[in-house]
Amino acid sequence: MSVASVGMMYGAGTLALMFTGMPIAFALGLVAVLFMMGFMPHEALDTVTQNVYEEMASITLLSIPLFILKGAAIGRSRAGGDLYSAIHAWLNRVPGGLGIANVFACALFAAMAGSSPATCSAIGAAGIPEMRARGYSPGFAAGIIAAGGTLGILLPPSITMILYAVAAQISLGRLFLAGIMPGVLLVTLFCIYTAWKFTREFRAAEVAFREHGTTSAYLDRKVYTLKEKTEMLPRVLPFVTLLLGVMVALYGGYATPSETAGLGGLLALVLVAVVYGLWRPGQITPILKVTLKESTMLMFIVGMSLLYSYVMSSLQISQSAAEWIVGLQLSRWVLLVSVLLLVMGLGFFLPPVSIILMTAPILLPPLKAAGFDLIWFGIVMTIVMEMGLIHPPVGLNIFVIRNVAPDIPLGKVIRGVLPFVGLMMLAVLILCLVPQISSWLPDLILGAGS
Repeated sequence: MSVASVGMMYGAGTLALMFTGMPIAFALGLVAVLFMMGFMPHEALDTVTQNVYEEMASITLLSIPLFILKGAAIGRSRAGGDLYSAIHAWLNRVPGGLGIANVFACALFAAMAGSSPATCSAIGAAGIPEMRARGYSPGFAAGIIAAGGTLGILLPPSITMILYAVAAQISLGRLFLAGIMPGVLLVTLFCIYTAWKFTREFRAAEVAFREHGTTSAYLDRKVYTLKEKTEMLPRVLPFVTLLLGVMVALYGGYATPSETAGLGGLLALVLVAVVYGLWRPGQITPILKVTLKESTMLMFIVGMSLLYSYVMSSLQISQSAAEWIVGLQLSRWVLLVSVLLLVMGLGFFLPPVSIILMTAPILLPPLKAAGFDLIWFGIVMTIVMEMGLIHPPVGLNIFVIRNVAPDIPLGKVIRGVLPFVGLMMLAVLILCLVPQISSWLPDLILGAGS
């Protein structure tokens, strides 16, 4: 049987199992084992555990459960709500300041926790009710939080970017740095749209009041005193300090990513104990349970994905697919657009972790041969995968929003996030035209090409 036939069977079998609802890790592992039995020497089955162990024995992957611990500690405290409240108070006089405060809160919390669902849940629980109480339309409020939550896979310490660095065999520190300026770009675009949309809704509320006497919470704006603003800072500054400290330790060369993750996790536990009094065993146990559950689930997916990639490589599927793509002799930009459209399509059905580990062996070699910087592509790919987090049918962040605000109809949530999908597409276009946005900071701090 030809490699092409085996490859098509491999892909079709994977999709068929995934659409049955089988957990991704089991689907990938089962397909890999079945094809080992059918198309590889029988002795290959004896090496399954060895291959999985060797592929996962990466010091970089060690940072994943430690960053999850850091995020769980912060997420289980009131840090997200306090962070949002403080930013809201300081931006209160800015047009759309409440929505912009939520965008900034999502960005900072994502940088501390490294998780999109955790960011949506932590900031949305406080932000959505507050925005709706101040007159924001339900879809607009939901869209701000859902889109802001996607920054969790772009801003360090992103678990998704850790896995991409492992799959692409590139520097994690350089990749983390490359994500910061594109993250700032997205935050800026989100804030500009939020201010514009707020202005439209606010003017509509004013017209409705003048012409029909219809009142709106938009017209009742609370003003915070300087004392009220400063009283909110003590609970927020320690966590911002933690964020800055972790970044200085990592990018200053004082610690490796895994050491930084361990330090961040330990300090996060200390901070929630000191600031919020979460130190009793009954309060710490849920944090450890969440860490253990998420780490086990994610590492299981990683292990099975790596086995899946190993079988794909052993059967020459990934090499043949990469050679076929190169053989098409597409121009480098047509190749890039085709790859990004594929990633976008997969993002509508699969989580980012699975997309990276399944497609990296096939897509990265042709892109590298075409002259694309894999670190730059990792950032662009991450932004494209962010779209999948707020787009049906999977749209993980949409379902998190549904849990936080179940009374908002799904249709309004989707309409609220679609403008942000457009802004992400604009960000990808800007990064294609000006790739230095992602490369400038790592080149400045780590040196060009280091």
